[in-house]
Amino acid sequence: MAADTGHAPREITAIRRADGESRALAASLPRLVLEARRIAANVIHGLHGRRRAGAGESFWQYRRFVSGEPSQNVDWRRSARDDHLYVREQEWEASHTVWLWPDRSPSMAFASKQARDSKLERGLIVTFALAELLVAGGERVGIPGLLNPTASRSVIDKMAQAMLHDDDARFSLPPSFVPASLAEIVVLSDFWSPLPEITTMLAGLSASGAHGTLIQIVDPAEETFPYSGRIEFVEPENGTVITAGRAEKWADDYVARVARHRAEIRAETNKLDWLFSTHTTSRSAAELLLFLHSGMMVSKGSARGATVKVGQRA
Repeated sequence: MAADTGHAPREITAIRRADGESRALAASLPRLVLEARRIAANVIHGLHGRRRAGAGESFWQYRRFVSGEPSQNVDWRRSARDDHLYVREQEWEASHTVWLWPDRSPSMAFASKQARDSKLERGLIVTFALAELLVAGGERVGIPGLLNPTASRSVIDKMAQAMLHDDDARFSLPPSFVPASLAEIVVLSDFWSPLPEITTMLAGLSASGAHGTLIQIVDPAEETFPYSGRIEFVEPENGTVITAGRAEKWADDYVARVARHRAEIRAETNKLDWLFSTHTTSRSAAELLLFLHSGMMVSKGSARGATVKVGQRA
């Protein structure tokens, strides 16, 4: 592995490629199936469909004035158009916000020969595609510290532009912020960060009652450690070089350490009723997208605090 000295140009290339790939990916999903699941969740669980009358600022609809209501509720301008009295209703704004965090740190640029995409590209493709599907379903989507929640149909363009003009340091984990209690959070990262950092992140994001999913995106080589002979490994975040005289002797210890790290992350997410799963870049991006989107449909239709199981926990 070589040190990542050209991360910024590669990130720009990855963002632009992900823009096109994500649109094609979102369009290729079986929308009728996804829509059927959404509707079924609404009917069965009384899902909080965001477009209905209630307290809010956005205009929803006019309705007939009902005898006994306060007269100040009457919209006199609308009522002057015909012989009936009308009330101006506002849209209920307990809208469902989804915060997406694609890890763009230097370690995500790695890609072996067995991978379809780099970890960075895969994370961006799925993030963009998921954002487009969520906005099409009436949700608001944002990126912590980078993009405020938006329901714009041009959400992919907004995300891509925000990233392209972002001059801040690239951190693996999302910045500290307080999401609303009904918010969903999806973090796509390789999660090679020290466990205390991951635990601190989880504690902060879950404190308000928000629900979330952690997806560990890894390269096939990071799963199997297919190295032998004398190899120099370069830590992409700080450039530290570690030399293995016979790398094949490290394989068993490496695999065991990865398994232990994942078990520790899983234990932390289980405490909070969050989901943790892994995704390898040799697999289909559509598979991960469907898993995430379906999981959100189920979690929205389930009571908060209930266990939400979608697919297999890694």
